[in-house]
Amino acid sequence: MLVICIILAAAAGYLLGSCSFAIIVTRLLYKTDIRKSGSGNAGMTNVLRTYGKGAAALTLIGDIGKGMVAVCIGRLIFTLLSANVNPIFGAYIAGIAAVLGHIYPLYFGFKGGKAVSVGGGVALAINPLLFPPLVVVFLVAFLCTKMVSVGSIAAAVSYPIITCIYFCIQGHDVFFATLCSAVIAAIVIWMHRTNIERIKNGTEYKFMQKKK
Repeated sequence: MLVICIILAAAAGYLLGSCSFAIIVTRLLYKTDIRKSGSGNAGMTNVLRTYGKGAAALTLIGDIGKGMVAVCIGRLIFTLLSANVNPIFGAYIAGIAAVLGHIYPLYFGFKGGKAVSVGGGVALAINPLLFPPLVVVFLVAFLCTKMVSVGSIAAAVSYPIITCIYFCIQGHDVFFATLCSAVIAAIVIWMHRTNIERIKNGTEYKFMQKKK
C-alpha cells in the first residue's frame, strides 16, 4: 500500500505541476506562448516583464496554488490509504513532483519554468510558518540587488536551513523534511544556473532596468 500511495502522490503532484499558468494565462489572454517572448522562460517574472502586472499576478496565484493543492492531495492520500505513515511523507512527495511537473510540464512539451513560485506554494502548504521567512529572505536579496534571480536563489538556499530549524524545534521528521526541502532547493538553484553565470558576468537583468 505504501508503494501505491507514493505513486498516487507523485502522479497527482506531477500532473498538477504540469499546469503551467504562465503558458495558460498568456495563451488565454494574449493568444501567444510566453516561451516565445522575453527570456523564453514560462514563469511569473517573464510574464511580468512581457505582459504586465495583471497577467503576472494571475500566473503567481496559479503557480503557488497548484503547489499548495499538490501538497494537500499528497497528504490526503497518505492519510486515507497509509495510516501507519506520517502524511508529511505524501506532502513532500507530491510537492517535489509538482516542482518537476512545472519544470517539465506534460501538457506543454516538457518545457516549463524554474519552479520558484510552485516551490513557494509547496513550502506554504507544508507549514505556513515556513513561508514568511522565505519571503523576507527573497525580498532582502531582491531589494539589495534588484535581481529577481538573486532573491529566488537566496530563498532556495535558506529553505532547507529554515526547515531544519523548524523541525528541530518540533522534534520530529527533521531528517526527511530537511532532505526533501534540500532537494527542492537544489532543483530551483540548478534551474537558475544560467542566471548565476550572468550574475558572475555582470549581465543579469535588474528589475525595471531599461532594455539597451
